Amino acid sequence: MKIFSIIFLLFLTSCAFETPAEFSEKALNESLISIQNETIVFNEIIKKYQGKKVLINIWASWCADCIRSLPEMKKFQKANPSVIFLNISVDENPLAWKIGIERFQILGEHYNLPKGMKNGDFVDFLNLRWIPRYIVVDENGGISLFKATKITDKAILAAIKTN
Repeated sequence: MKIFSIIFLLFLTSCAFETPAEFSEKALNESLISIQNETIVFNEIIKKYQGKKVLINIWASWCADCIRSLPEMKKFQKANPSVIFLNISVDENPLAWKIGIERFQILGEHYNLPKGMKNGDFVDFLNLRWIPRYIVVDENGGISLFKATKITDKAILAAIKTN
């Protein structure tokens, strides 16, 4: 019984640490809303920034940890001006999302996942259970860093600096 338990535990932990190198087709085809209220597919957003490093910040205006991380995010942005900062909100209320951007003066590009944090192919792909969540996308649209939950995580800077 102990051996079975150990094998089962190893199986669970190995699944939990999956780190894909690219976005799934379903995630790439997820529709987001731009700050101008236009629908855009995630793949189009990623293609728009091809040739540049992109730091994706998954956040929400109601998320206390997201708001607390913003001063460090602003320092990170200032120290890394060549990086594209792509903020994707999981707010289900578009007005709250837009007020949050203005109120907290969040810099970068802004999009919204109107289905929220628990529904949709993009959040399913990310296995999103906690925000903020940071993802680094390389110049070719591949995933350099799949999961960080603190902007101060040294893995973010390492992924940004990697060629």
